[in-house]
Amino acid sequence: MRPLAALTASAAACALAAPLHAQAPPQKTLSEVVVTASTLDLLGVASTASQGAVTKQELELRPVYRVGQLLETVPGLVVTVHSGEGKANQYLLRGFNLDHGTDLATFVDGMPVNERTHAHGQGYTDLNFLIPELASGIRFTKGPYDAAEGDFSSVGAVRMGLVDTLPVQAAASVGTVGDQRLFAGGTVPLASDARLTMAGEAVHLDGPWDHPDDLRKVNAALRLSQGDAADGAALTALYYRGLWNATTDQPERAVAEGRLISRFGTLDPSDGGQAERFSLSGTLDRQLGAARLGVSAYAIRSQLTLWNDFTHFLDDPVNGDQHAQNDRRTTLGGQAQAGFTHAVLGVAAETTLGVQGRWDDIYVDARHTLRRVDLETLLADRVREGNLSAFAETTLRWSDWARTVTGLRLDHFAAQDENLVGGLSGARQASVLQPKASLILGPWNRTELYVSAGGGFHSNDVRAGTLSDVGVVARPPFLVKSTGYEVGLRTSAIPHVQAAVTAFEMSFASELTYNADAGQTEAGRPGRRRGVEVTAQYRPFRWIELNANLALSRARYTDGDPAGPYIEDAPSLVASAGMLVDNLGPWFGALEFRDLGEHALTPDNRVRSAGYRELNLNLGYRITPKLKVQLDVFNVTNSKDDAAAYFYTDRLPGEPAGGVEDVHRHPLEPISARLAVSAVF
Repeated sequence: MRPLAALTASAAACALAAPLHAQAPPQKTLSEVVVTASTLDLLGVASTASQGAVTKQELELRPVYRVGQLLETVPGLVVTVHSGEGKANQYLLRGFNLDHGTDLATFVDGMPVNERTHAHGQGYTDLNFLIPELASGIRFTKGPYDAAEGDFSSVGAVRMGLVDTLPVQAAASVGTVGDQRLFAGGTVPLASDARLTMAGEAVHLDGPWDHPDDLRKVNAALRLSQGDAADGAALTALYYRGLWNATTDQPERAVAEGRLISRFGTLDPSDGGQAERFSLSGTLDRQLGAARLGVSAYAIRSQLTLWNDFTHFLDDPVNGDQHAQNDRRTTLGGQAQAGFTHAVLGVAAETTLGVQGRWDDIYVDARHTLRRVDLETLLADRVREGNLSAFAETTLRWSDWARTVTGLRLDHFAAQDENLVGGLSGARQASVLQPKASLILGPWNRTELYVSAGGGFHSNDVRAGTLSDVGVVARPPFLVKSTGYEVGLRTSAIPHVQAAVTAFEMSFASELTYNADAGQTEAGRPGRRRGVEVTAQYRPFRWIELNANLALSRARYTDGDPAGPYIEDAPSLVASAGMLVDNLGPWFGALEFRDLGEHALTPDNRVRSAGYRELNLNLGYRITPKLKVQLDVFNVTNSKDDAAAYFYTDRLPGEPAGGVEDVHRHPLEPISARLAVSAVF
């Protein structure tokens, strides 16, 4: 499918209001969307209180330091980093530290971004291949309630579309932390309602680090499209190449009083990475009588090398502990689904049926290195992993004020792991059945009540396996089940206001947690989150929007282990507030404040992180209708907080052989500015 192929402020099309996956319900006339609109009014069409759609307009207005922060338009989602800019970002949502993408299913033009059995983390989600100007909008869900969403989607799913038309334009920007960017793109009309969109960007970024990131990134895109989201087709080719240095999280004692390094320094300046990605994706949408058919397919070839030194001289007191993690893969897949309206015992119904498939051919290894030179190969695997899925979902409209959404999803996974250094090899298979249901009451006075429940899952790294004390191989489950419950209210009863409040519970049979010693996520203890989320947008005038989000959660392990019940790196509070301004004469801009609350770094809660608070600003001026200038200011208050913090053992020269437990920090970037000029031709 082509979700959000064209998200515009005047859109009243059902593609904007429908659930992520489904054919649209009977068209609903939305009130005119105001000029400044971050999210769309989904009363009458949403299946949960926490489902939503973000317009292209907000993506363009938000101040964004890195491309992955486009996802911060999803209420309550935090996107940060703990290493170099070329690496996948770190994601946090609803009390979950999702590391580099675990349990947040992310799609671009129907292609899954999450990577399975990855060298650096299960579900690794790197959005550096995305050119921001091509993003057409976002639709998102939270919780395991959508039958069309499978692996990694238990906490949330984000689907970003690509534009079919782009005015011919060029842009250039320069910043105070060694950042420069050039962009050019546009659409050329062809015969028979077809069009060709071309775009490219070149990016350089040093950052504030003593050893500059020196990120060098190029992206290119070609998109051939015809028709529209309801009846059309598209073929898209994307290419990305990146090289960078990295300043990872550093031990607090090395920074204290400038003992070894400054706050923006690194103990191993040879850390860094390189990545390359090429993809080809195609979509086809057709209205066939009363049914709507959607088919998509994709092929992705990617490779990544990360050089990281987290523990320094703990394992090797002579050469140090730097490791290279290499990942090369080919991913093939697609889906087909059909949606149609009908009646069940006289009750109006809409049903969606779909099948999905994916195949990954993976080579992954870990090597001990010294200043990026290989010393020995520690792990090497050839993995072939595939899955087939089928789902069905039906909406029954019992009356004008009551409807139900019920779904069922079946996933089957199979994998072969060939260990190339004499370790454990073998094959694994598993299936998981996931029922899902929602009850929606209303609208009354433009207010709806939602009750949702469902099962989900995430896959584990196929290579995961340990030897017990008696020599028996112990493997975590291939597929880990999750269960979610949610009660929420969505209202537009107050003029110019959209608001939602949601109480949720989310449980996993096994948490995926970050192991800094291995630089990898690993299966851990069972856990549960309980919390409440409130989000609101207020548009007093057509040119301004005020928005706010607050998520409070309680994260605990549920197995009674004496190590402690606190789930590491799980924030109890995520809050944001902002202002969007557009078409205030020639002026436009945005102000965004984000608060990531304090949280435990150890299961016994004896070591905690204070989280961080950051204020970002965007101010723009349209010199002419086709020429504009824009100034972004990041970390306006010059906060000295940390973007990420962890607690683990490492060893510096001269310290005991067993190392020292310490907090390891990656600071927020200090105040910086970026000036951009763009022109449409």
